[in-house]
Amino acid sequence: MTDDILKLARAYQEACVLAAAADLELFEAIGAEELDAAEVATRIRGDVRGTTILLDALAALELLTKHEDRYAAPPPLQPLLRPGGSESVLAMVQHQANCMRRWSRLAQAVREGQPPERTPSVRGEEQDKASFIEAMDVINRDAAAWLVDEIAPVPFTHLLDVGGGSGTWTIAWLAKDPEARATLFDLPHVIPLAEARLRDAGLLDRVTLAAGDFDTDALPTGADLAWVSAIVHQNSRAENRTLFEKLHAALVPGGRILIRDIVMDASRTKPRGGALFAVNMLAATPGGGTFTFAELAEDLLAAGFTEAKQLREDEWMHAVVAARRA
Repeated sequence: MTDDILKLARAYQEACVLAAAADLELFEAIGAEELDAAEVATRIRGDVRGTTILLDALAALELLTKHEDRYAAPPPLQPLLRPGGSESVLAMVQHQANCMRRWSRLAQAVREGQPPERTPSVRGEEQDKASFIEAMDVINRDAAAWLVDEIAPVPFTHLLDVGGGSGTWTIAWLAKDPEARATLFDLPHVIPLAEARLRDAGLLDRVTLAAGDFDTDALPTGADLAWVSAIVHQNSRAENRTLFEKLHAALVPGGRILIRDIVMDASRTKPRGGALFAVNMLAATPGGGTFTFAELAEDLLAAGFTEAKQLREDEWMHAVVAARRA
């Protein structure tokens, strides 16, 4: 038991090594070449001693190979840890690095009930925002099509994708019906990312891009299906009720709302990932958390929706709750 506890206490170390490499975009700096530590340090604008220690740790973790004094990235890892490309998970690693910085001050958040002040990565705040949006695509791009298929049929002519990011879920929903249209609503700095991705997907002519903040702005009207994906955990229940009221006003009569998120059991300890994700929200938001179906249903009904039901259970964030505007 002692060894297990101490192993858990040290678990941050390997994650920190990978996070530092991701923040420094070290794998992109090395590319397909074989470089010594001084050459890598020049490319990442790092100290030679610090770079050498990091490179050796990455080699020990088998994320790099080392031959004499030169380092290379194994070919299978290059598409995963370099930016761009359909296989890259770099943005999610960078996002997790930002999460880790917040989690390191978790005790402070527990005492104060508020997240600690955010500290940007070495890449800067704007790049952190961009990596967050891309990270959401990384974790959803493989799931979107099958999840939409699984909960279908959900008839709709006009989708409102709230906090739609770069368009991952909009693309999946529009693939279900070639005649349907969508409105993607997100913060102003996100809209250009969505525009580029939807253009690449050949769907820009079927999507209206709307910039705004659902905390302060009214939502675009006229949709008969609202998709609220991984949003409610960022909010308190009071904030969710306000959001649900805005969605109720935005939908046409008879329109549906679908909420994709973690749904906890009554004990709030299962699923295990949901209990840990509530910690993430404590470290990152003033009032966010993970909620039970009963809580979501109560808040939906308070906002005017009817027929609240859970369409899909999941051990992670692919649970789906539905309701209807009468």
